[in-house]
Amino acid sequence: MQIPKGKKIYFASDNHLGAPTAEASLPREKKFVAWLDEVKQDAAAIFLLGDLFDFWFEYKTVVPKGFTRTLGKLAEISDSGIPIYFFVGNHDMWMADYFKTELNIPVYHKPEEFLLNNTLFYIGHGDGLGPADKGYKRMKKVFTNPFFKWLFRWLHPDIGMRIAQYLSVKNKLISGDDDAKFLGEENEWLAQYSKKKLEEKHRDIFVFGHRHLPLEITLSNNSKYINLGDWIQYYTYGVFDGENFELKKY
Repeated sequence: MQIPKGKKIYFASDNHLGAPTAEASLPREKKFVAWLDEVKQDAAAIFLLGDLFDFWFEYKTVVPKGFTRTLGKLAEISDSGIPIYFFVGNHDMWMADYFKTELNIPVYHKPEEFLLNNTLFYIGHGDGLGPADKGYKRMKKVFTNPFFKWLFRWLHPDIGMRIAQYLSVKNKLISGDDDAKFLGEENEWLAQYSKKKLEEKHRDIFVFGHRHLPLEITLSNNSKYINLGDWIQYYTYGVFDGENFELKKY
């Protein structure tokens, strides 16, 4: 993708809309929608790196109630011709084709490469990658098992959503991380994962969410790892102008 002059690429992750309650998350949702409304003015594209919702499950004819402001704004931006790319997180991993069908937003379930101008990005949510997240990795195998998803789909949506929302807020394994504390560059497992991927192939910038910490770690002379932070405590996002990547606070 070539970025037109004066345009930028924006990145955000980990909004967890709906947590701990719909009422409590509403001010955060309004703030995020205001940000979307601002960045659409000069956005060449927008990347959302997962956990937009604290829980999301798509039945054949039913999606979770709420989030009207966010979905409406994403539809408006997408309809205006600005591409939006969505990577599922550990809280909205059960996303299927609703975003693609209704909003024309492609959905990715694993990290992907994007060449933006002449900069090669490696982009994903970050859950289950690297040497950590062992408990969550085991749980993810259950959650992504086709039989488990089929079984859950047979629950009445009111029952299924209530169970899932309770677990999403209470269960640290689902969150994938007990404490969002900086572990030191040598112990940040997504940085370790990025270094391992560099052994296979060079990428200029690795961008992930999931850790809820705004981080920028140099991996080599010409490669770095970025974590976007979150929209709960930090309200941080990434912006790439075609040459430089910055973490900013809204």
